[in-house]
Amino acid sequence: MTFQQVAGAAYRALTARKDGPSLYDVCDPLLLRHAGGDPHLSKFYKTALGNPALRPLLRRTGLAELRDEPRLGGLRQALIRARDDEAPDWAAIGQPVAALLDTIDLQHPQPKSAGLNGRAPDLAEIESVIRTCGAHLLRSHRSNGFIPTYAAFNLIGDADLRGRELLMALTGLNSRGYKNSTLLFNLARIFIARSPARTLINRPWTGIAEPMWEPMQIRHRSAYYDAFFTEALLSFVDTGLAPPEDIAAARRAIADMVDFCLTTSREQVRSHDGRIVEVITALAPLPHPRFSRFFAQIKQDLGFGIYVPDCDTTACAFSAATQAGSDDPILEQPLVDFYAGYQVGGGANEPLVTVPLNDNIDYEGGIVTWIDNLAGERPFGNDLDPTLNLDILEVSFRNLGRWKIIETPHRLEFVQRIIGFQKRLASSGAFTNPRSHVYYLPELYCAYFGRCYAAFIALPLAARQTIDPDGAFDFIRGRVLAYVQGELIAFEMNVFDAALALIALAHLGAEPETFTPALRCIIGHLGEGGRHGPFRAYEWNKMKTPTRILVGGPEVTSAFALMGLALARRAMTGRGR
Repeated sequence: MTFQQVAGAAYRALTARKDGPSLYDVCDPLLLRHAGGDPHLSKFYKTALGNPALRPLLRRTGLAELRDEPRLGGLRQALIRARDDEAPDWAAIGQPVAALLDTIDLQHPQPKSAGLNGRAPDLAEIESVIRTCGAHLLRSHRSNGFIPTYAAFNLIGDADLRGRELLMALTGLNSRGYKNSTLLFNLARIFIARSPARTLINRPWTGIAEPMWEPMQIRHRSAYYDAFFTEALLSFVDTGLAPPEDIAAARRAIADMVDFCLTTSREQVRSHDGRIVEVITALAPLPHPRFSRFFAQIKQDLGFGIYVPDCDTTACAFSAATQAGSDDPILEQPLVDFYAGYQVGGGANEPLVTVPLNDNIDYEGGIVTWIDNLAGERPFGNDLDPTLNLDILEVSFRNLGRWKIIETPHRLEFVQRIIGFQKRLASSGAFTNPRSHVYYLPELYCAYFGRCYAAFIALPLAARQTIDPDGAFDFIRGRVLAYVQGELIAFEMNVFDAALALIALAHLGAEPETFTPALRCIIGHLGEGGRHGPFRAYEWNKMKTPTRILVGGPEVTSAFALMGLALARRAMTGRGR
């Protein structure tokens, strides 16, 4: 958006004709100065929605249907029940908000068809950007003591979360604070989406991955992010393009990040058979996430005080450590035995999925996301994401011998059931549907399938035939390649889209000639990040509840661009896998 467009949108939001009660007309009498009931609901409202920055944009946005006194009264009564009841009926409380939520119009990005590709960049251009991205990651690690990632709220919410899904979340989440934030964020979404302010809060962009707009971004550190930065720096070293001093710096950073993953972020949990197992937590306790003091308090006020371990962070941390050559004893644990307790089986344990936002897919054989801590807490309930399951396959292939997967029938069956889950997803085409994914984009699923496929194809032929006797991986490869070539790179991309496309294409053995659109996009946008880095921050992963929370950062874009370009260069120079 140009300055004039931003100014025009702000003017329209500030001067709009009010057509019914606003968010503040509904909530202020109930939550602004109320003492009693659940104090978190009022605190959340004042911190997140009733703050001085948002009020001017939304104070003149009203909903005409709330002129109807019975409907307004029903909505207010639901908020009172959420505030005051000791054991709220969240299905009933959510009904009036869900009905209003279904009146808003939100769409997934629909990029325009791409024009002529032009010439492919030459190797010198590609290698220059690889060096630039590698230097950016090392400079950031040197300046910060770690490589940061950022979280940002998009208050208009996710296009896949409608009234039905809101009720799923309210009844399936375990934490009252998380239910409070989900209820109020989704109430606010309605007013935002029906306000002129929506174009300020949800600005248009090119491609699929959403840019992360400034200024409100929360810097932090997590083992999940360190695991992928480790892979990026390993890729940088492997290119042979880094000067000796950068190779030394990369190895120090890798050692630091592996230690953060396996030591700082280690947590003990109880397995389904009663054993104590060590896993990797999503967010280590303070001060390790490196929040500013301001945002640490905001996080607490918003009800995000408890974070539990998750299957994805554990898998990615183990994988990165394995690739880095770690000999930490934690890696000797056969994760597949632990994960088996979180595997959906024939409908018998589908209640594991308490927040089935993507119930359009068949969960059989899949692994759910969140791990109960030793206290039995799981504030997010549980959900099941296809991309997470690729990460579990990938780490299983990297540790196939260490964990004796082929030699142990129940471990082999565990892996084969996840492969079956992925094959059904590809066969139905559901992997291309954003609604099928809880935390990721379909494009990122494609890149991560490429990463998983590379680990699979590196196994001896006999092992591959034992694991996948029916050729599921070749089948999925064909479907993913067709989608990337026919859909993703045929339309306008941003840098992050292009990096994901390159990772998928190169890992899956596509012809180097198909890389051109993605290569041109990345190299043509070099410098777009300004003072923050070579490229802008884009959506890497997200939370759909309590609202759309994006995670990414300039360093994340550099990491994925580096990995995509390094893989493309290897294919173009004939260096093999």
